[in-house]
Amino acid sequence: MKGTRGWVIAGLISIAIAAAAYFVQPHQDSPEHSSNSDAANGTSAARFFAQTMGHPTDQVSGTFAPPESFSVMFVFTPSSPYTSDEAERTRLWVRSGGVLIYASEQGDPELDRAFGVTRLGRYTRGDLQQGNPIVPGVTTVAGGSLVMPLDPSADQVPFLRASDGLVVGYLQRISSGAVAVLADPLVLCNGYLDKHDNGRLLADLLGLASPSAPVLFDEYHHGVILSDFSPQAWVTTPWGAALLWLLVAVFAGLVLRGRSFGPRIPRPAEAARTDVEWAVAVGQLLRRSSARAVTLGVLAVATERAVAVQTGIPLQPREHFWNALWVRVPGLAADLAEAENALYSSAASEPELLRAAERLHRIAHPVAAGKRGRTPASEP
Repeated sequence: MKGTRGWVIAGLISIAIAAAAYFVQPHQDSPEHSSNSDAANGTSAARFFAQTMGHPTDQVSGTFAPPESFSVMFVFTPSSPYTSDEAERTRLWVRSGGVLIYASEQGDPELDRAFGVTRLGRYTRGDLQQGNPIVPGVTTVAGGSLVMPLDPSADQVPFLRASDGLVVGYLQRISSGAVAVLADPLVLCNGYLDKHDNGRLLADLLGLASPSAPVLFDEYHHGVILSDFSPQAWVTTPWGAALLWLLVAVFAGLVLRGRSFGPRIPRPAEAARTDVEWAVAVGQLLRRSSARAVTLGVLAVATERAVAVQTGIPLQPREHFWNALWVRVPGLAADLAEAENALYSSAASEPELLRAAERLHRIAHPVAAGKRGRTPASEP
């Protein structure tokens, strides 16, 4: 009963956290006016509108490359700035017949430089903007409360003005292409297309290209987009955030109320191993791995070390050891050399290897071998 009560409490806490996360989660927002966003300041409706009008639609993402000639590209408030090379490639694309719809509150420095966009640096009211015959059927459009007006040059023809007459949108022909600059992107956003003549304005801007021209939306300069990594950017939605918090709460409940799979098994105490056990273990390991070459080397080095202790001759350098051994104890040197030769020639079979190892052992421990070979006087 105690365990069940704990799980019930953990479940109730999880549900409470999930509900709080759902209701506290703020509404969707897209200050960069992404075509992936369904928020009021997103531009997913503009993308859908272009698609229903017969235009193939796509996004510029992953890497930035201007689309093919005679197509349309929307650039809404870049949160990641353009480089000078990207701005120059965009300008060359417009010259080759592309149509750029460039809508940004503050503008992009490199894109403004490439297309000669000049902003006045102060704000005016933009909630009601007047159109002119350049955009047919557009009389007034609704936008943001404040916009930064533009200062067009002689070849930049205004088509939208604020209530005080300042320019907030103009059209410029550049060689075979055109660029439409808007100081207020909201006039093309989801929550504004149904206001006044905003929808007509979007249709007129799409009409700058052929009816079947591809329409692309620059999402590359909106930074990292969750939809690039997953089919549904569910984490950015209120229910997705609530589900995430629910998973966190459940995990915390499992950690706090978790139970082991069984009783703890104490670790057995380590018993001290004798030298013989270690030697047997190493021998079995060498035998199982068929490491005869390693065994030969170990036996030869161990025997030479024992002989060096007996004679007082330093083992290193090895060449000096053998020269001194031949001079001081030539008989022992001959036995050791013959035994090592027999050892390396016996690598083919284990019995021969064992006999050679016993011979080396007698050389390394002559006293012990002599004692083992004696017969007691009392025995017959």
